[in-house]
Amino acid sequence: MARAALGLGVRDLAALAGVSAMTVTRFENGHTGGAPDTLAAIQRALEVAGVEFIAENGGGAGVRLRKAT
Repeated sequence: MARAALGLGVRDLAALAGVSAMTVTRFENGHTGGAPDTLAAIQRALEVAGVEFIAENGGGAGVRLRKAT
């Protein structure tokens, strides 16, 4: 959801995170849970690009775009 909200392609996100496009695809398709360092790199890349991760608060975890200031 975060990648789509930013309008990023798989290759775009992979480049920002410093991982392969196949790694992003495998994670998104549920074929791997991802290594902790890989997941951290993807999360950091998405956050730098403008996504905020929302903790589960009874309605489930989610993402949103950061407000422009």
